[in-house]
Amino acid sequence: MKDRVLLITGASSGIGAATARAAARENYKLVLAARSREKLNALAEELGQENVLAVGCDVTSMDDQQAMVEQALERFGRIDAVFANAGRGGSPGGFSGADHDAWRDMILTNVYGVGLTLQATLPALRHSRGQVLLTGSAAGRATIPGSMYSATKWAVTGIGYNLREELRGSGIRVTLIEPGMVDTPFFDEPPEHAMEDRDIANAVIYALNQPPHVDVNEILIRPTPPVE
Repeated sequence: MKDRVLLITGASSGIGAATARAAARENYKLVLAARSREKLNALAEELGQENVLAVGCDVTSMDDQQAMVEQALERFGRIDAVFANAGRGGSPGGFSGADHDAWRDMILTNVYGVGLTLQATLPALRHSRGQVLLTGSAAGRATIPGSMYSATKWAVTGIGYNLREELRGSGIRVTLIEPGMVDTPFFDEPPEHAMEDRDIANAVIYALNQPPHVDVNEILIRPTPPVE
């Protein structure tokens, strides 16, 4: 495990940062990517600079994504797993009244950005016979009135299924991580009865640490309902 390299997008906070901390404890080498260089650098310093590469990356830019991969390969020589985790929320108002500019930014990040991450990293993953993990959502399995965010996560679910078929026989594993409510900076106010970001990180590490002949296709994680 000490030589495995994990790349995480959206790594500066929330699930991405919690996964970075959990993976560091498992002795993974880390490539941490996000738009916020200040937060990334602080996290890299916390985890130890020797085995961590922090890369500023806008996932909606293919140039940024390709530069991220080039830096990762230059530093570590390989990429064994990619956690396409970068994502953002939309705005209230439903299809009738939501901010359509917020829709555009969200769709580009949550769907197009995931596609670019896959396209940029798959050559390295084919070489290592590695693993792709995608942050989907329980919202990508449910009908939520007026939610464009849910629609983007349905798209991520589809990406996961379709990618798995494309890669069948390649040795690359594909895992959908589908959290329910998680207390992260995604929310302005802490939600009640939510999971913690480290709960989702534990699921990611579980999927990563399975032997090569075990492919964890999906992990759906919801908070336990409150006791009545």
